[in-house]
Order: sequence, then C-alpha cells, then structure tokens
Amino acid sequence: MALKIRLQRHGASHRPFYRLVVTEATARRDGRFVEVLGTYEPQAKRATDELNLKIDRIDYWKSVGAKPTDTAASLIRKARRDAASEEAAPAVEVKAEAKAPAAPKAKAAPKAKAAPKAKAAPKAKAAEAKTEAPAAEETKAEA
Repeated sequence: MALKIRLQRHGASHRPFYRLVVTEATARRDGRFVEVLGTYEPQAKRATDELNLKIDRIDYWKSVGAKPTDTAASLIRKARRDAASEEAAPAVEVKAEAKAPAAPKAKAAPKAKAAPKAKAAPKAKAAEAKTEAPAAEETKAEA
C-alpha cells in the first residue's frame, strides 16, 4: 500500500479550501483518506489562517513511507519556515511591550470624564447601607 500526502479540495466555487491528508495512492482525489494533517485556505482573510499543519504528524507519516506531492511538499516547507519565524518573533514582541507604557497616558483623559460619575457612586452606596442597616437590626432582634 503506497501512501501519499496530498490535498483534498473542498469549499465553494471560486472559494477553494484544501485539506492536507494522508491517503492511498490509488484513492480518488476527494475520496477516502487515512488522516487529516492540516488545512490550507488560499483566500483566507488573515495570513495566520491560511496554513495550519500538524508538522509532527507529517514527520511521522514521512518516516512510515508516505510521499508528499509537489504542492504538498511546498506547503510543508512554507509551514516549517513560518514555524521557524514564529520562534524568532518573541524578540519583536518584547519591543512592542517596551512601547506599551505610552498607551496608559492616552487612556488618562477618558478617566477624567468618568470622575463625576464616581462621585455619585458613594452616595448610592451610602443609601444602600441605610437600607441594609434595618435588616441587620431585625436579625439581631430575632437572635
């Protein structure tokens, strides 16, 4: 039984969506498969949603003898490059966090507008405390 790693086409007309699957070489393109290894959506709105592959399972099936098609092999290479760039990306995120203290200064102005509402809140709490006080006295009287 010769195994292939190839794409199955799904989705609507002019809106393709592919699954990367392991299947027998004699099976139909969109027919029976052994395992789904990931998805590829070329028209995804975000680049992060375009390619989602299970690299560890792909490596397993390759070790068992599955041969990827040319297109599947190129997508696997792209996924490996993306995974390698994500490992290097945290250095970029640290720089973004360094800029984060500037953001609270911009948020200080909206808090100033909320201050008048904050003055009304203690009055409401005091009114609630007065209504709760008689209830507390009743429980003391019953005891």
